Amino acid sequence: STVHAASPPLLCTREDAQVAASPLRLLAESQGSFEEHVRSLLQRGSANPLLLRNLSPFLRADDKDAAPPPEECLQLLSRATQVFREEYILKQDLAREEIQQRVKLLRIQKKKQLEDLNYCLQERKRLREMAERLADKYEEAKEKQEDIMNRMKKVLRSFQSRLPVLSDSEKNMKKELQGIHEQLQQLSNAVSQVKMKMEYQQEKVKKGSSPQKPRITFSAYQRKCIHSVLKEEGEHIREMVKQINAIRSLLNF
Repeated sequence: STVHAASPPLLCTREDAQVAASPLRLLAESQGSFEEHVRSLLQRGSANPLLLRNLSPFLRADDKDAAPPPEECLQLLSRATQVFREEYILKQDLAREEIQQRVKLLRIQKKKQLEDLNYCLQERKRLREMAERLADKYEEAKEKQEDIMNRMKKVLRSFQSRLPVLSDSEKNMKKELQGIHEQLQQLSNAVSQVKMKMEYQQEKVKKGSSPQKPRITFSAYQRKCIHSVLKEEGEHIREMVKQINAIRSLLNF
């Protein structure tokens, strides 16, 4: 008996659980193209026997048309039939089964793609309706925002119209008050200096009356002059204090 090469395994005979569970993955993970796989299934391992070559030992040199023995013819016919069955019919059956399986998978894929397409169309319709609703809401919100902005502008204009506006005389008065305030600061500094001088003079007078130091004597005229100067300075200070208080009360008003 003749030993023939083993036929390549069918894709549908794989025992991969993931491939069996997902037929579409089978198409993506199969190595090579489907055409090459079918061609490998149809590839023959041995050729059809040549009858003349096998009958040549039984033919005489001067009688080429003599018939071979019946046993040899039967053996040759059986072998040719076996070769045709194994190398042609069986492999064509395998290729047909593989093509049918491929068609089945493609139909499943087509059905799945149609379902996905239908879902995408429905989703697109839903998103379009949602976009239209959002556009309407956006336009409504935009109109409300513009209305609120107009109302705010109107309120601001009304508020600004009620703010007091200074006249020219009031502006001049404001400048004068600012100048008076600066003068008050200067007078306050001057009063502070005068007070410091008075305290210094009083301290000198006290030190001058101390028995530990040589006593300074003033004549009656000198004492009168000093008293008059101190009195004038005190009155001047009191007058400035009154002016300062009056200006401060005016500014507070």
